[in-house]
Amino acid sequence: MLGAMPWPASAQLLAAGLTLLGASALAGTEEMTLRFLRNGELLRGLEIERLRGNCAERTVEVEDPYHLRRKRYRACPLAEVMRAGFGERWAEDPERNFFLRARDGYTRPAAAARLAEAGAWLAFADLSNPQGEGWEPIDRRRVDPAPFYLVWSGPGQDDPHRYPWPYQLVEIEAAPFEREYAHTLPRGLPVGDPAWRGFAIFRGECVACHAINGEGGRVGPELNVPRSIVEYRPAEQIKAYVRDPGSFRHTSMPPHPHLSNSDLDGLLAYFRAMSRRKHDPEKPDGD
Repeated sequence: MLGAMPWPASAQLLAAGLTLLGASALAGTEEMTLRFLRNGELLRGLEIERLRGNCAERTVEVEDPYHLRRKRYRACPLAEVMRAGFGERWAEDPERNFFLRARDGYTRPAAAARLAEAGAWLAFADLSNPQGEGWEPIDRRRVDPAPFYLVWSGPGQDDPHRYPWPYQLVEIEAAPFEREYAHTLPRGLPVGDPAWRGFAIFRGECVACHAINGEGGRVGPELNVPRSIVEYRPAEQIKAYVRDPGSFRHTSMPPHPHLSNSDLDGLLAYFRAMSRRKHDPEKPDGD
């Protein structure tokens, strides 16, 4: 944990105005803590007051892809939050990977270079909830986005396929993707194999919600163990579902109309490759 430090006068004035944001928007301070880890080890946990005291917070307006309209949030620049959690040199390595973890099990990997872009904000209060104070519910599940919501204000940054927009954010971990999710790689295949293209798509589009061999997000179903999805679903059905899941059932899974037929073929090649590389963490020997 970081040692205590005096707040600047500006931070004290901002703290005095907390009630203007609404009691429910900033209630439960003990729960509004963001944890920072490196390779599985906790570095520190910073409560909302400490984060606000270490950033130049402001009101930002964003095109929210989940609410499908312009929204206003009280937020800290993400780069300043990352410095508070990981130190000044957090973004120096362009290959460094971070995992953004939400309370519900959603886990989005993101490169340091992406998170260092201008336009990234850590929102901690919703200022445009039509129902009044607190956070406006999000997604078809109507979940509370608290305690933190990563939002983007720059041109073109409202695409959640390219930019991470995790809500209910509670933890950020710095760790190599290959270390955390070692059993998701189609090892042993040549670089030009279509399965590697599919792996890149899975890593960018799917792993935040879905796991392969027990490694990945927990919002959606596991896709490889004990049975791979390609072992009980026809290939064309899988591709159609990935492209437009809403045509099959009411679901929170987003559509992927931007994926080409070649992309979907690569994803199927990846699933087939991983069906021959099973590692089941639920079994004692992992096999």
